[in-house]
Amino acid sequence: MSETAQVSSLPLPPMQYVTLFSEENTKRGRTPRPPPPITDNYSMFGNPYNTDDAVIRPLESQNIRRLYPNNYDHRRELKKLNHSITASFLDLVDICIRNPESEARATKIDDLTLLFIHMHHLVNEFRPHQARETLRVMLEQQKRQRLEIAERFRRHFDKAWELVQQAVSTVPEPTESNIKLLIDIERVQPTEGNSNNQACGGGCSEEDRVLCQIIDLL
Repeated sequence: MSETAQVSSLPLPPMQYVTLFSEENTKRGRTPRPPPPITDNYSMFGNPYNTDDAVIRPLESQNIRRLYPNNYDHRRELKKLNHSITASFLDLVDICIRNPESEARATKIDDLTLLFIHMHHLVNEFRPHQARETLRVMLEQQKRQRLEIAERFRRHFDKAWELVQQAVSTVPEPTESNIKLLIDIERVQPTEGNSNNQACGGGCSEEDRVLCQIIDLL
């Protein structure tokens, strides 16, 4: 039974660059630094761009003829473009059936290209709104998580407080027998003016007093 080779749909990463980010290089700070930010002009997909350009560049700056007015409704214009693309595609199919070598075929393809550019431009104008909505959803999710954590903390605090109150309520009241077990604080207080009783109270036994003297001499 032959083994099926696994083929990735994406190109392999540049291993000569990936190997530079090993654990040892990361710990020692030897990984390559990121490229500096672009501050002036740059090129992307063969088109020149400037960092001061708007996120969504107008069609006129790209030398593209505008098919809709400056003040427009995105939904309405997208529907109109969709209808125009469908009609132009049907016309292109008819031209290809009747006369594929006709110049009208290239003209219709250019019309379809222009319509798709306009539709893509209108869709891109929704990107800032999409970014704001995505950020709003993320903030709401973080707020909900923090509220849930605070609620769990409050429940644990209430439970701990209840356990403490139960423990306090189970402590017996002091009785005469319990009082006798308490340490006599006054009995172990040091006596002023007595060098032998600095670390031991006046009521200490002789053995304790000797031990205190030994400790003082150390």
